[in-house]
Amino acid sequence: MKIAFLSNNSTEAIQAIEDLVSRYGKTEPEKADVVVAVGGDGFMLQTQHQFMNTEIPVYGMNKGRVGFLMNEYSVAGLEERIDKAIANRIHPLEMNATDAKGESHISKAINEVSMLRQSYQAASLDIFIDGKLRLSSLICDGLLLATPAGSTAYNLSAHGPIIPIAAPLLALTPVSPFRPRRWRGALIPDTSIVEINVNEPDKRPVNAVADHIEIKSVHKIKIHEDKDSAGILLFDPDHSWDERILTEQFQY
Repeated sequence: MKIAFLSNNSTEAIQAIEDLVSRYGKTEPEKADVVVAVGGDGFMLQTQHQFMNTEIPVYGMNKGRVGFLMNEYSVAGLEERIDKAIANRIHPLEMNATDAKGESHISKAINEVSMLRQSYQAASLDIFIDGKLRLSSLICDGLLLATPAGSTAYNLSAHGPIIPIAAPLLALTPVSPFRPRRWRGALIPDTSIVEINVNEPDKRPVNAVADHIEIKSVHKIKIHEDKDSAGILLFDPDHSWDERILTEQFQY
């Protein structure tokens, strides 16, 4: 098995890579059968962006804080673990954001696309689903559209629903909604096209974020799931994505 090892810049992750390479050797990523990413969830997202559409699977090993997208770190038996791992194919969101100058910015997001207020003024947003206005003048700190992979990240912290990895759904979740107070978001089909317009953008400026890419002072964004792009995540069978989703939902 030809394995490429990548890590974030933490001392612990770098030392882990040295231990792994000394045991299993080193292959250049473009020639590898599998990439092993050592770090945390943030580094896994970076690695997924890097290897999107290459058909090279990524097996994460946790040396970060949370590690929801990662497997437990161990030097022993790595090739056997990879052989037995369950593969999950994930599709990113594509965001097309139009800024105050009328310029268009296209970015991909594996976890979520979010719109967040830029100043002390709350954002005012109109939400369109497949061209139909569904909610007018949502007053809030922000709004995010999360994939199943991202549903346990910022979306969960904003009290959004957890979505099984194979579910054909996206979570549309408000951040600190003020009006209407009782709106807590929606689950929508992953075939939906979501458009969000910013009301009074000069008075209530808003930024748009696709994973780690931030666009300042946006006036509107359009989001859809990019079915033509895909990454592959590998999980140990006894700690699969579906098992993690169930476990997370029964914690208290």
